[in-house]
Amino acid sequence: MLSKNQLKNITSLHTKKNRDEEQLFLIEGEKMMEELFRSDFRTEMVFAQEDWIEKNEAQLGRKKIPCQPVTEAELKKISLLSAPNKVLAIAGQRRGEVDLAKVGSELYLYLDAIRDPGNMGTIIRLAHWFGVSQVICSPDCVELYNPKVVQSTMGSIFSIRVCEAVLSDLISDKTGFPVFGALLDGENIYGKDNFTSGILVIGNESNGISEKNLPLISDRVKIPPAAENHAESLNAAMATAVFLSEYLRRKK
Repeated sequence: MLSKNQLKNITSLHTKKNRDEEQLFLIEGEKMMEELFRSDFRTEMVFAQEDWIEKNEAQLGRKKIPCQPVTEAELKKISLLSAPNKVLAIAGQRRGEVDLAKVGSELYLYLDAIRDPGNMGTIIRLAHWFGVSQVICSPDCVELYNPKVVQSTMGSIFSIRVCEAVLSDLISDKTGFPVFGALLDGENIYGKDNFTSGILVIGNESNGISEKNLPLISDRVKIPPAAENHAESLNAAMATAVFLSEYLRRKK
């Protein structure tokens, strides 16, 4: 049975302020727990229904993760999901630093003020699918450990290096790698021979790439529409998927 203290501590992590202070975040659902088990993220505590605990007893023991049985009613009290799914865990946050060692041979993603949690999570998932090893977020992106971001990654948050940095701090006259900007006035991406490594900047859902970052773009690129009578723009995550698909095609 959950104590009042436990209930208070878990629900406090529903807010960004407490997640930042404690450097912890919440994970929910069986699929997410499978990915957490495969990762080296620190797991503080698991709260789960008895049938899930029995099924995963070996994994919990192998990783020495403390686990407390909870009822379905208790799980609803601590969950942020509309339909809680068997298990909730508290894990330690991770703050990675940008590593530019492979930027000359790989494509990195830079997210410029992405504010929608679903877009952010989906982009991290896309990066995992298309083999992007590093996602860099501007300081004004939505919080990485926002529960909606975490859930939208479907576990990819445990496999991708996600860092925070100011774009200008990563670039100098001596860097030598291209900085691609997803812009409506860019060149057709399918004709860009050098789209095999560097940094791809994806802009804000409403405003695109920020004014301060536009001068840092060396190569403006776009996804060409099929006809003149086309949609005004693509969703940030949808556009990222198209760009990364073309990147992977070239790499292969």
